Amino acid sequence: MAEGAMMTTWQRYLRRHPRGVDTTVALVLFVVAFPGSYAGVDHLAAPPHRWIGVLLAGISCAALLWHRTRPALVTGIAILCATGTALAGYVMTVLLLAPLMAALHSLAERTDRATTRNLTLAAVALVVGASMIGGPTGESLALKVIGPAAYLLLPAALGANARFRTAYLESVRARAEYAERNREEEARHRVAEERMRIARELHDVSAHHLALANAQATTAALLIRSHPEQAEKMVTALGETTTAALREMKATVGLLRQSDTPDTPLQPAPDLAQLPALLDAHSAGGLTVTLTTYGEPRPLAPGVELTAYRIVQEALTNVAKHARTSTAEVTLTYAHDRLTISVTDHGTGPDSTPGAGYGLIGIRERALSVGGQLHAGRRPAGGFEVTVELPLYSHPPAEDTP
Repeated sequence: MAEGAMMTTWQRYLRRHPRGVDTTVALVLFVVAFPGSYAGVDHLAAPPHRWIGVLLAGISCAALLWHRTRPALVTGIAILCATGTALAGYVMTVLLLAPLMAALHSLAERTDRATTRNLTLAAVALVVGASMIGGPTGESLALKVIGPAAYLLLPAALGANARFRTAYLESVRARAEYAERNREEEARHRVAEERMRIARELHDVSAHHLALANAQATTAALLIRSHPEQAEKMVTALGETTTAALREMKATVGLLRQSDTPDTPLQPAPDLAQLPALLDAHSAGGLTVTLTTYGEPRPLAPGVELTAYRIVQEALTNVAKHARTSTAEVTLTYAHDRLTISVTDHGTGPDSTPGAGYGLIGIRERALSVGGQLHAGRRPAGGFEVTVELPLYSHPPAEDTP
């Protein structure tokens, strides 16, 4: 643990002081190249003018101070210095080639492939050619050609590998950031969808119960003098309606507080089994609703079950608000893979229009959300009919075909 922390500290220090690092590297390479200016190989003595090797080694090492900003220029200077050293009769060992090797590594790490390839081949050709021309006559071919070529190709390959690794790590980091952004966008999208769903639930609950409460209150006001007993029943039903509205609104809004109060019990989502209670509530408000079921009832996906209930609820609310009628029919038809819901009325009032309010828009959106379809319009015999076909299991919304 302490070693890892120490390495991290050293890495931070090196990143914050690049000039100091470059100066240290240049001095170390000059110290490495300095012995090569005074030594020969085996029986081959070093050239008599030793100051030439020291001077050229110093120039190439000093040029390395700018290898981060101008790698191609620094490499060109190092190539010229190494070529001059070889022409001066020095044996081109790894000691004398160390500054050029460092320059080639930096070049490969910081420039494109074409620049690295061209300068590396130029360095090999010039240094090897100068070594063959100006090198000691007794020097072997391996020391004149194979050795310098290998010494110069190796750092270029290592630098290119370092560049590829850096590019790979950058691509991995970019992909990770892109994935993180996508996750955040997906989370925001899901939050927006959930808010829309809750808003739709609140609209359905409030619109249905308020319309029903209004009908019950109006009926009670009309019957309070002539039929006080029926008016009392209406007032009792009105209290039950408002209580149910408060209970459903509390359950819906409670979804927004789950993270704060996770232990709060939530009410189950309404389903088709609660349709009789819904129809009884409308009957108490003066709208007699008949429920008819065809086919064998089949299990529905939870989302489709809630959608079916809300569609019936919204359609009956529209009838109570706009149709000016006292009767309505709800028909459920089960097929092998679909459920067809029909809500019809015999209203003749001017408010019995398809565009009245936003009820049909909400019904259409709910049907499309589970892969269903809506058909609504006036009936030839009078009144209005809303027919919705829903799959037994929810599917993605079908795209409109031209």
